[in-house]
Amino acid sequence: MAAETAARLTVGEVMPNFIYDTPFATGLTLSDTVQKTPKTALLFLRYYGCTLCQYDIHQLAENYHQITDVGGQVIVVLQSDPTGLAQELQPDTFPFSILCDPKAALYERFGIQPAASMAKMADAGTMLKIAKATASGYKHGAYEGNELQLPACFVVDKERKILYAHYGKSAGNTPDARTLASLLK
Repeated sequence: MAAETAARLTVGEVMPNFIYDTPFATGLTLSDTVQKTPKTALLFLRYYGCTLCQYDIHQLAENYHQITDVGGQVIVVLQSDPTGLAQELQPDTFPFSILCDPKAALYERFGIQPAASMAKMADAGTMLKIAKATASGYKHGAYEGNELQLPACFVVDKERKILYAHYGKSAGNTPDARTLASLLK
């Protein structure tokens, strides 16, 4: 019997609390983290070795002032191992936290599905973003997690009420810093 797919999160629901690790801290909770700002975005990507994800993460870092200017914060969720990332990054590499979910438990819990095939995960926007990433010098690193994983983004308030829910239709279907800032206002 096939495993039942978790229901997708929707606007108006309360995101369940969970405990998470970053490359540099363990045992953090979503409920404590969301208290730091009026609104928090959780951006689910694939893994740090993914060229497209590296590009998205670095673009977000370069433009993170747009997020803090509106009083928001972002947590990037990756299917990467925290120990491996701790060897690759410094605690201050990015102005946001990277939540490590190497077993993809949160992806499964929140109904963030992989694409049916490689062909179905790459639309024209994704291909353009991959070209920009490659031209910017990003190269594929270690493979982790599900190679077909699609992205998702949620914005929650201090009570974890979901104000925005987006499940990506392609690997490149993620909001940029400007879009996230408008969602976090």
